[in-house]
Amino acid sequence: MTVELKERIEEVRKRIAAACARAGRSPEEVRVIAVTKYVSLETTGQALRSGLTDVGENRWQDAAAKWEAFGSEGVWHFIGHLQTNKVKDVVGRFAYIHSLDRLSLAKEIEKKASALGIEVPCFIQLNVSGEETKYGLEPGGLLDFAAELRSMKHIRVAGLMTMAPYEAEPEATRPVFRGLREWRDRLNRETVLDYEVMGLSMGMSNDFEVAIEEGATWVRLGSVLVGKE
Repeated sequence: MTVELKERIEEVRKRIAAACARAGRSPEEVRVIAVTKYVSLETTGQALRSGLTDVGENRWQDAAAKWEAFGSEGVWHFIGHLQTNKVKDVVGRFAYIHSLDRLSLAKEIEKKASALGIEVPCFIQLNVSGEETKYGLEPGGLLDFAAELRSMKHIRVAGLMTMAPYEAEPEATRPVFRGLREWRDRLNRETVLDYEVMGLSMGMSNDFEVAIEEGATWVRLGSVLVGKE
């Protein structure tokens, strides 16, 4: 592990602890996904050897070589938009899918997971900000979508996921993160599923502290944690 990587990891841990303290939370409630999509095979290996157990990738084409090299060394999260024709590559390799946003994708995941005899924890992606450039289900469709998933025995809803707009002032992202938490709470309150959904995958390098203050259980950190090379 390089000195630079070690220093970044320590700094991120301190910032997570401070955000948790402000919110009256324990740092153990927040898990970090090291987003390795912009870094090399070597850096990905260093990140895993440094004690970072969870890694996130956006595209199977870019992740394939890293997964082949280090697939057994970490917990792999698929965090990008997932095309239905790539489900066959992702399910069975990635422990979590953070971008379930449409019924056609759910059906394909269910089909592949059933064939493998596994259950896939998925985060339902909501477009809380309403940005046209963002993927995700329109929040008002969450309850009906979750109800459709009840019959899919090989998918478990691990939580909700969103991406906030990039803001020069991270505080401006707070309504987006608060909105995701409120939708998760409503999903549980209305008992659409027969189990409680706890996860909130939200917050990236620019805004993760605000996300933690609003209840994030998973933060997806790239440049601030592992750099860009």
